[in-house]
Amino acid sequence: MKKVLLLSVSAMILLSSCVSKKQFADLEAKQKETEDLLNSATVKLNSCLSDAAAANARLESMKERLSDLRKSNDAFTELTSKGATNLEKSLETLKERDLKITRLQDALTRKDSVTLALVTSFKREVGINDPDIEVNVEKGVVFISIADKLLFKSGSYNVTDKAKGVLTKVAKVINSKPEFEAMIEGHTDDVPYRKAPLLDNWDLSVKRSTSIIRVLQELGVNPGQLIAAGRSSYVPLVENTTPENKSKNRRTRVVVLPKIDQFYDMVEKEMKNLEAGNN
Repeated sequence: MKKVLLLSVSAMILLSSCVSKKQFADLEAKQKETEDLLNSATVKLNSCLSDAAAANARLESMKERLSDLRKSNDAFTELTSKGATNLEKSLETLKERDLKITRLQDALTRKDSVTLALVTSFKREVGINDPDIEVNVEKGVVFISIADKLLFKSGSYNVTDKAKGVLTKVAKVINSKPEFEAMIEGHTDDVPYRKAPLLDNWDLSVKRSTSIIRVLQELGVNPGQLIAAGRSSYVPLVENTTPENKSKNRRTRVVVLPKIDQFYDMVEKEMKNLEAGNN
């Protein structure tokens, strides 16, 4: 711009010497007009340059935001993919658990069916109509409860001849279920017992159990199926407050239950079948 002014001044000096005053005034006015146009153009140029810089800054900002959005989208896609994979794995795990539970429920249902058949067999063979003999299921286990007056004389652990008729029927049922065990469980009332060689009610309850086991063994029951147990007076049916109640508490229970190792074998077999089915 300085160059333009210098040229203009130079031109005016040169022209002033060879043009009239009117012509000089006209030239001077045109110069002023040119300078105004130049100044206006310079202002507009600076404004455009400022707007361009601001636009470029916004463009760069938008590029950065777009890049961030693309990165976020990629991360979200990856996360969604991993989430879907994990969800599928979780569903497969749940399906496997449901299948295991179903198989175990089936095994327990079969066990319950065997238990029901066993109860029916006991009731048919032993004679449920006898008030001194009770056949029942307790917590999934079949048992016969026999009043001691059918098995022993008072204070004795020697099995009576009358008892052998009942025990013959018990032996028949046990023999028909070789895959089960039979626990012979003796119970007494709370009257203290001490008669040599026995020391107390514990001894009496166990001795009565082993006496019945020996009779069952004589009747052909596999001794490997039999378990001797005594509970003394600590699991009464009713309170030992009357002679009648004491009589109820003096009893022998024959508890029939599946062999534990066979039960675990059955569960293990079901698990192997499940794993084979998944492969």
